[in-house]
Amino acid sequence: QVQLVESGGGLVQAGGSLRLSCAVSGNIFRINAVGWYRQAPGKQRELVAVITSSGSPNYAGSVKGRFTISRDNAKNTVYLQMNSLKPEDTAVYYCNVKYRGSNWAERSDWGRGTQVTVSS
Repeated sequence: QVQLVESGGGLVQAGGSLRLSCAVSGNIFRINAVGWYRQAPGKQRELVAVITSSGSPNYAGSVKGRFTISRDNAKNTVYLQMNSLKPEDTAVYYCNVKYRGSNWAERSDWGRGTQVTVSS
C-alpha cells in the first residue's frame, strides 16, 4: 500500500557523518510510527531509531547521542542524521513505517534498504 524511497547511504571513514532519508507515499490514512533499522552481515535486524506519531524519538543505546531521527511532515520524509560513525555501524539500513491504510487495516511496510559502510 505504501512506497518507501530511501537514500543517503554510502561509504564513509570512521568519525564521519551521513544523512539517510526515507520518503513515504501511498494509501495511508495515518502513520503511527516511522523507524530506522539496520542489519549487519551475520546478524539479526535491530532497531536503530523510531519516531512516533507524536514526534517523540527513541534510540538504541549504541547510537544514542550520535544519531538523530527527525521528520518533515510537509515532505512526508523521515531522516536519520548519523554522526561520529564507527565501523560497527556498518550495515544495511532499512526504513519502516507502521500505519493505518485507506482500508483501515494496520500495516507495517519496509523499504529496500541502503548500505552504510564505515571504514576504520
